[in-house]
Amino acid sequence: MTSEPVGRGESAIVRPTAAAQHIDISRVVPSERWQPFIQYHWIVRWECPEPFEQQVIPQPCVHVSAEPFDGRPRLLVNGITREPFVRTLAGTGHVLGAAFKPASFRAVLGADLGAVSGRVVPMGDVVDAADAAAAADILRPDATDDEMVSAMEDHLDGLDVTPDPYADELNALVDAAESDRSLIRAEQLAELAGVSLRTLQRQFTAYLGIGPKWVVQRFRLLDAAAAAHSGPDIDWAALAADLGFSDQAHLTRAFTSVVGTPPATYAKDA
Repeated sequence: MTSEPVGRGESAIVRPTAAAQHIDISRVVPSERWQPFIQYHWIVRWECPEPFEQQVIPQPCVHVSAEPFDGRPRLLVNGITREPFVRTLAGTGHVLGAAFKPASFRAVLGADLGAVSGRVVPMGDVVDAADAAAAADILRPDATDDEMVSAMEDHLDGLDVTPDPYADELNALVDAAESDRSLIRAEQLAELAGVSLRTLQRQFTAYLGIGPKWVVQRFRLLDAAAAAHSGPDIDWAALAADLGFSDQAHLTRAFTSVVGTPPATYAKDA
């Protein structure tokens, strides 16, 4: 298995300096078979003598993670959510997750993503394949990174999944929204796709479980988080304008609703 740096995903980790004192995050490139569907596998290991609360800014992709659920290991489908994502970690442990490409989990689910949007649900409840044994194997205390990734992909190999060319087109649009800071409105994304906004909204709802407006705004909010992580000396009014917010107050409201702290305050202790 090939590891890769966490990279741009660091902007989604709230207060990364504090997080680094308690948790270790790594990524693993998926096998060739799963590269059309999975962006990367992520592994979080922690040692927390006292309970530690970690927050992550949700991004536009579905994650399948091995975690305890109702007292036993399960593979959990984490649909795209608008709500803050918070976990309390204690003791020593680890979690493995597969971060699917934004539009590609539909091929696994075999249905529109609205079925899991905003939900965390055991995979065996939405896909016809028991998941507890694979999750237990992944969560073994002595499991290596390679063993965990192999267990996840072996389980996924048992599913009837084929590439969807249309999902690839939507994934390319989401990639554009992430990388191009000049994309600040869903209408721009629709123009890039060559379809009406209404059509794009239907496509995103079916394949991602959330609309293009949210996707564009979320990436611009992650850009604001990345700026905050670079240090406190930020011209927030100028950044708000650059990222498509109507003014600094608009950026402050949007950032606070997700992170819980105004960006200028957050930058001082991020």
